[in-house]
Amino acid sequence: MDIQVVPIKNPGALNFIFGQSHFIKTVEDIHEALIQTVPNIEFGLAFCEASGPRLIRYSGTDDAMIELAKTNAQSIACGHSFIIFLKNAFPINVLPVIRQVPEVCRIFCATANPTQVLIIETDQGRGIVGVVDGESPLGIEAPEDIETRKIFLRQIGYKAK
Repeated sequence: MDIQVVPIKNPGALNFIFGQSHFIKTVEDIHEALIQTVPNIEFGLAFCEASGPRLIRYSGTDDAMIELAKTNAQSIACGHSFIIFLKNAFPINVLPVIRQVPEVCRIFCATANPTQVLIIETDQGRGIVGVVDGESPLGIEAPEDIETRKIFLRQIGYKAK
C-alpha cells in the first residue's frame, strides 16, 4: 500500500466542506439542501462515485467553484468522497443540513485553511485516512486573546452582544 498527501487546491481561500457519502443521489440531495438553507448561496460540488461507471458527479450554482470542486475531486480520487466550495455562506450555516442528508456518512473538515488529504492506495483503490487542516497551534491563548475572540464573534454576529 502507498500513502499519499494530496493538497486541496483552493487559490481563493474559499470555505469548503470535505466529506464521505455512499450513494449517487448525494449530488442532488446536497445541492437541494444547500439552496434551501441559504437562498443566495454560491457553491460548487463534486462527488467521486465508487462503483458502476465510477464518474466524478458534480453540481452547483457557480461555474468557477464547480470547476474547482471537480479538479480537487479528481486529485483526491477516493470513492464516495465529496467536496463543496462555498460563497455567500459559511460552513457553520450549512453543516447541520448536510449532516442530515441521508447519504452523508462523515465530514472530514469544514475550513478555508490550507488542507492536505492523507490517502492510502491499495490494489483495490484509494481511501481517505484523514486530513491536515491548517497548521499546528503556536501556544495557549492569553487573557487578551480570549477578549479578542469574544469581541470578534460578536462583531460578526455569531454571539449576542
